[in-house]
This record gives sequence, structure tokens and C-alpha cells, in this order.
Amino acid sequence: MAWYDSAIFYHIYPLGMVGAEKRNDSGAIRRRFSELTACIPYLKVLGCNAVYIGPIFESSSHGYDSRDYKRIDRRLGSNEDFCGFVEMAHKCGIRVVVDTVFNHTGREFFAFQDLLSKGEESPYRDWYKGVNFGQRSPLGDPFSYSAWHGVNELPELNFNCEELRKYLVEIVRFWVKEFDIDGLRLDCADVLDLHFQKSLRYFTNEMKPEFWLMGEVIHGEYQRWVNPETLHSVTNYELHKSLYSGFNTRNFFEPAHNLNRNIQIAGELYTFLENHDVDRIASKLDRREDLYPCYAALFTLPGKPSIYYGGEFALEGRKGKDGDDAPLRPRITEEMKPNEFTSYLAKLSEIHGRNSELQSGAYREILLQNRHWAYARMEGNGAVLIALSCDDSPAELSLKLPLKAELAIDLLLEEELPLSGDRLQLLVPAHGERIIKLKGANG
Repeated sequence: MAWYDSAIFYHIYPLGMVGAEKRNDSGAIRRRFSELTACIPYLKVLGCNAVYIGPIFESSSHGYDSRDYKRIDRRLGSNEDFCGFVEMAHKCGIRVVVDTVFNHTGREFFAFQDLLSKGEESPYRDWYKGVNFGQRSPLGDPFSYSAWHGVNELPELNFNCEELRKYLVEIVRFWVKEFDIDGLRLDCADVLDLHFQKSLRYFTNEMKPEFWLMGEVIHGEYQRWVNPETLHSVTNYELHKSLYSGFNTRNFFEPAHNLNRNIQIAGELYTFLENHDVDRIASKLDRREDLYPCYAALFTLPGKPSIYYGGEFALEGRKGKDGDDAPLRPRITEEMKPNEFTSYLAKLSEIHGRNSELQSGAYREILLQNRHWAYARMEGNGAVLIALSCDDSPAELSLKLPLKAELAIDLLLEEELPLSGDRLQLLVPAHGERIIKLKGANG
């Protein structure tokens, strides 16, 4: 197994987590990576063995308007500071995946500045899409260009330019050599040039064994990206949406259908309940008590589960006025301390880490009703049986065992359960979950 086959991710948006300035104007290097590095032992206790962090490279504001791909954002620290972060993570057995912005740059990126300075004489005129020297841009530049989603501060890169493609591959090679990172999350991979993604897969495989490529994909058929030639994984927005919607509408048919739709690659997908772009799950669920079974689903369904920083405290947060993401990316303060819910997520991480069925086991549906859902993860002569409820009352479920078992252990309560023939009588709490380890006769 590669490291990512059993990965549990902790997702950090560092500029928000450390309370960095909104604009990168001061010129001073701030040593905030020490704060991030100090969190690594805590991540180990939480049960995470991989961290997805970013953006971290020099930018002008939110991190996705890149200035310099070879320099850590001075609001966070220096290149040496990030090297220390990766070194500490590796010492604790934690892999590091970095957010990567290749669809566009900021206007302060060297190639765009050269284009502004030299115009048609710039050697970088082909690096950007839609450059037209026959008209001015909305910002008054002597040429127009294609802007990312119409945001003029984000000029789009042109992947038909071979020199640009070579440059970006060399940037990734620099990151691997300089920082020893273990993977990349590709921003907006659903519209990033597919041939370039295939090139990245080929070259990163040569750069570092088990280097992991994950793409941000919101819409589309995931198998277009997740295959042996392109990416290892993409963000499973479909499951994200169907999980909280299923709990809110008390309709488990929705997430079950979604899972089965992508079942061939479900285990490869990056699964999450919240991230830096969407409202916190504690704010989206109509009934806060559903947080527990919702996270139980995240850690037991096929996929690579991720905790977004602050999620382990059950933080709330919704986008602000005009889509402002700042409320989703808060400064972590001393008042935000581990609590009962943190311990629950650590227990789920422990269960996931100790039971290979939850990492790579086949999925089998056992029971599907509007308010109750039971399924098993099968591997060899063992299985983990999961039962979820979004009902207001406890339910006594009679579940057919997925294998001939001689031992059943409740992994949350850490107690043995009686078996009766080929069925298991299971009391599932209101808005609750049960996670049962089953061992076969030869297990």
C-alpha cells in the first residue's frame, strides 16, 4: 500500500489559521510557520497522518493570486521555515500535500509584469490567454487578456505554450527538491489543461515515488481525472453535498445513490464535510446532533477522509456578504480548545487507522431506509458493519451479517456483542451510529 491508501487528512488554510494580514504589503517576513509547526504533534494525537496545506506561496492577498512560486508567502515565514514544517511532519509520520495554483497568476507575477513593461516584445506574451494588444483591459493596461472568472486581478495562463508548461513542471521539481513535499492539490483541476495534468503525473512519478496528485473538481465525471494516467484523486463534492442534504432531508437514499454512482473509484476520492470554500458542516446541518453520525459516515465510507481545521471543535461558519470567505477561514485562538467532539473525531481516526477494511475494503449495502442506513466494508475474512440514523427516536435494527462471523465488537464502546445466527440485532441511538467489527471463523 502507498501512504495515501490509508491517509487521514488535516486541511489547513494557513493565512486564516494564523490570522495573517489580508494584503501582503508590508515587505516584512513574519515567522508564523512556527505556530503551524507547533500544531503537528497535535495532529498526530488527532489521528491524522497527512496534512493538506495552502496556499503557502508568495501572493498579494488570499493566496490564489500568485506572485512567486519559489518563495513562501512572507506573511507566513521563509522557505527555511516551511522546510522545518515538513521535516517535523515527516518525523511524526505525517505527509505534506501543498495547494497549487496553476490556472492563473496574480498581476504581480514576474511574467505578467514583464508583459506590462515590454508589451509585444515580452518573451512571456504567449504565457497568458487572450492577450490582445489591439484594446485596453478594464484596468487600463495597454492590452486585454483573459481573466479568471472575469476577475481581472487573476490573468489566466495559456497551456498551449510549451515554455509555460516546462516552467511549471520545473517549479514542481523545485518544490520536491527544496521542500520534500509529498503531493499537490491542483486548484480548479476541472478546468486545468488535462494534457498538462497527465504530464505532471508522469514527471512527479519520476521525481518522487508515491507522489500524490489530487485535483479540485466540483462538477463532472470523476473518472475523467482519476485514472492511471492523470490524477490519483479528486475532491468528492458529490458525496459532500449528498451527505449533509441526506441528513437534513432525512433521506439516506441520496448519499447511498451518489456513492454507488462512483463506486468504482470511490476509495480513491478525497472526502470531506467542509473546506475553505464552503460553509461549515455545523452550520449546514439542520440538527446539530447529526454531526456525530455525519462524521461517522465520513470516516467509514470509501474515500480518504479529511478534517478541515477547526472542524474538530465543531466550529460554525457561513460565507459573509457577497460571498466573503473570511468567516470560513478563521484565526484559531486559545479559546478554541479540544472538547468532547474532538475526542470523538480522534476515536474515529483511530478506528479508521486500525481497521484496514475502512481503508481499502469493498462496500456492501446492508439496509437502506429514509432514516436508517447500514453498510459493511469487507476485506478478507473480516468486515466492519456501520449503522447510521437521522431519526429522532432510537431504532432496533435486525441486520443480516455480510459474512459468517464468530465475533462482533462495538468499536466505539469497545465491548463484545452477542451474535445470533446470520443476523445482528442492533440498537441504533437517535441521530447516532454504531460501528461493529466482525471477525469470520478463520479471522
